[in-house]
Amino acid sequence: MEIATYGQGRRLLGLPPLFNPQEGTTIMEPPGGGVGYWAGAPSVLYDEEVSKFYLYYRLRRPRPVRGGECCIAESEDGVKFRPIWQAKKENFNSPSVEKSCLLKTIDGKYRLYISYVDPLDNRWRIDMMEASSPEKFKPGERKEILTASSIHCEGVKDPYVLVVGGRYYMIASYAPTPEKVSEELKDKMHRTADVYNTGITKSHTGLALSNDGVNFKWWGDILSPGKGWDAYASRISCILYLPPVFIAFYDGSSTVKENYEEKTGLAISFDLIHYHKVTEQGPLLTSPYGSGSLRYMDSIIVDDEIYYYYEYTRKDGSHELRMNKVKLWTGKN
Repeated sequence: MEIATYGQGRRLLGLPPLFNPQEGTTIMEPPGGGVGYWAGAPSVLYDEEVSKFYLYYRLRRPRPVRGGECCIAESEDGVKFRPIWQAKKENFNSPSVEKSCLLKTIDGKYRLYISYVDPLDNRWRIDMMEASSPEKFKPGERKEILTASSIHCEGVKDPYVLVVGGRYYMIASYAPTPEKVSEELKDKMHRTADVYNTGITKSHTGLALSNDGVNFKWWGDILSPGKGWDAYASRISCILYLPPVFIAFYDGSSTVKENYEEKTGLAISFDLIHYHKVTEQGPLLTSPYGSGSLRYMDSIIVDDEIYYYYEYTRKDGSHELRMNKVKLWTGKN
């Protein structure tokens, strides 16, 4: 892979080549038509050793089902996928499963960091499964990674894990605890088994660090809601590295009414701790349909191309899993 050089003569550095979502390719269809039916929350990796893409995704139906099923599919080209693994929310004794993160470690083990609602307290949590190949993940053998109690918040979900110099960085959405919490307010926050749809707290992005990818220490907040279009949620969904810049795509919403229908913004960082929002005035990427939601972006660089995967609102209000592939700007395109 060559470092992107487009625009350097004009001192335009670290610019990610983007795409037109309307020209995207549908990867997975939602399980039904209409609002509340989703296929999405993708996590993708490419394993050079076997020349395959692996894609995690979640299937959702309207309440009371919610996120009832999660799957992993494989592909040789990153476009045509075939399912190889499936789990249901019942495997976690949970009301709902959500976005997770696929990772292959330095020593060749596959991990799935999965978020779901903890049946004990109705708060989001993150566990991890490990296997020799993605189709062998066993929910019954998962390990606790982060819980709302362990980091002193009201929910933690949607992990994104990357390894930098041997150190594990876990970026996750979390819901801070309000300053004053009565028993009545506590019950109201978790009665729906999704604190984010209550409006009592907001969706922030936090960071946890680890040397082994199992024992994480919570670092704290790294991206907070803004004052405009992302005033309710600022949730980093993925990182794209264009040296020396870390490009962060994040999901934003202005109020609780847009919960579940976020749009994609962009921030930059040089250390994965301090971020600067580029899209303060409005989202970077949206759908032309329904709520306009385009969220849960994931991206990877394979050879000289960027593969973008995201959840995209359709005309009927449902969400599909879609992808676009673009060339890196290397000056030879």
